[in-house]
Amino acid sequence: MSIAELLLTEFDAEIKKTRTTLERVPAENQDFTPHPKSMPLKKLAPHVAQLAGFGLTILTTPSHDFSKGSYKPLQFETAAQLVQAFDEGSAKVRAALQSLPDSAWREHWRLSFEDKTIFEGTRFLAYREMFLNHLVHHRAQLGVYLRLNNKPVPATYGPSADDTMGF
Repeated sequence: MSIAELLLTEFDAEIKKTRTTLERVPAENQDFTPHPKSMPLKKLAPHVAQLAGFGLTILTTPSHDFSKGSYKPLQFETAAQLVQAFDEGSAKVRAALQSLPDSAWREHWRLSFEDKTIFEGTRFLAYREMFLNHLVHHRAQLGVYLRLNNKPVPATYGPSADDTMGF
């Protein structure tokens, strides 16, 4: 079994959980922030929706320099729009993941801003730390935003107070 085949099950599960979270994001409260140092919902939710693009970059390039990118933040209008962007990006990541040979996982990958290194390691670590763990982290933040806006928090690794997953 290839490394990609081993990772696809986890990828599919995390994508499904994140999609459910994005479906519940309250578009009517985009300026909400749980703390003055927290990102407002209108920035956090689109960031989560667009993270798949970063996953694709990790899987298809040897490095990325943020100072040379042409990233354009998604303007948050509706939860459906977030889900659509997430679905499109996730499909591209899944296809890239499926086609990645085992040897590519051990290749060097670097993330930087101009001359400053942000991450340097194997593509495998970049995928796990910079993409998948990053996605899970921000999805958990969105769960807090949902709770504080009285929206149902989806189950993730077991039931939530709002969603029992059949338990």
